[in-house]
Amino acid sequence: MTASMTFHPLGNADCTRFDLADGQKMLIDYADMRNSKDPLDRRIDLPTELRIDLRAARRDFYDVVWFTHLDDDHCCGNGDFFWHEHALKYQGEGRIKIKELWVPAAAILEDGCEDSARIIRQEARHRLKTGKGIRVFSRPKKLKEWLEKNGLTLESRAHLITDAGQLVPGYSIFGPERVEFFIHSPFGHRLNQNEVIDRNQDSLVFQATFLEGTRLTRALFMSDINYDSLDLIAKISKWHHNEDRLLWDIFKIPHHCSYLSIGPDKGVDETEPTDEVKWLYETQGQTRHIMMSTSESIPTKGSPEDRDPQPPHRQAAAYYRRVANAKDGQFKVTMDLPSASKPKPTTIEINERGAKLLLVSATAGATSILSTPVRAG
Repeated sequence: MTASMTFHPLGNADCTRFDLADGQKMLIDYADMRNSKDPLDRRIDLPTELRIDLRAARRDFYDVVWFTHLDDDHCCGNGDFFWHEHALKYQGEGRIKIKELWVPAAAILEDGCEDSARIIRQEARHRLKTGKGIRVFSRPKKLKEWLEKNGLTLESRAHLITDAGQLVPGYSIFGPERVEFFIHSPFGHRLNQNEVIDRNQDSLVFQATFLEGTRLTRALFMSDINYDSLDLIAKISKWHHNEDRLLWDIFKIPHHCSYLSIGPDKGVDETEPTDEVKWLYETQGQTRHIMMSTSESIPTKGSPEDRDPQPPHRQAAAYYRRVANAKDGQFKVTMDLPSASKPKPTTIEINERGAKLLLVSATAGATSILSTPVRAG
């Protein structure tokens, strides 16, 4: 089988499913944001959609669930859906199990968490203490101190930790999974310096590289990171001659199409990027790429939504559209696919010719698929 990734329309929230070539299923974030009491809420019923897919695969678990950070729009409702090992109240029939939980170090170290964020923090802490079923990204001094307070050593848990600038062990483009994951963020030095955790800037940023046939297809997942952190990622990658680790054919646009992931000023009609962001977006993006904005519909100029300080921002979308048009690429918004009135999950298939966007027809049944041309170059 070939690999694919499926994006779910959740408003300004994230949940992406990776289906790997060897049958593994991964989930990147989980945010059940739909208000079931509101008939006008266009967001998808996420738990139902995911259960349908799992039942079709005859399984009740994910091989890996990543939580890029603990903001509600990336972890909301996880306590109702997943089987968590740290407390009996999150166990029982019908809950979905997690073989491996992947989190940034900040998810272990953050104090004062509440609700959905606290559930993930407690589960991550439990798994790290027991020494199985978890991978933590970055090893700041604070993590060493936390382990020591709990009677453990950093050395005893080193095999469960991956730093920025490393590949995640156990995955290879030459293995049956035919994918590898290169970690760009979080940076350990940030947590060493800052007393207060910044969830967005301490979140998981990674490149997934897929091999199908002889073709490499690369996807960048940028979480909710801002332009200054992106500048640093670009500079560090250049310093280490790792520019290829920032190539991309598929780009999950950061922070729900916020202008702050491009530059410091929103702009009147288009956000101007910093020099490093410009290089990352305009040079590293490959011909006929696909850009996915996991967000609400882009507001029109002068509309009430346009005056909302929260993303998506019209000026950011204008910049992304220009980048896409320059390379015969596509800029897509999850809440507009296949139509704004009836958004549905969107799948990108990865095959020997590259990335292909599959759209379920808004008028026909779920088996009616409309496909965009594959990337041929």
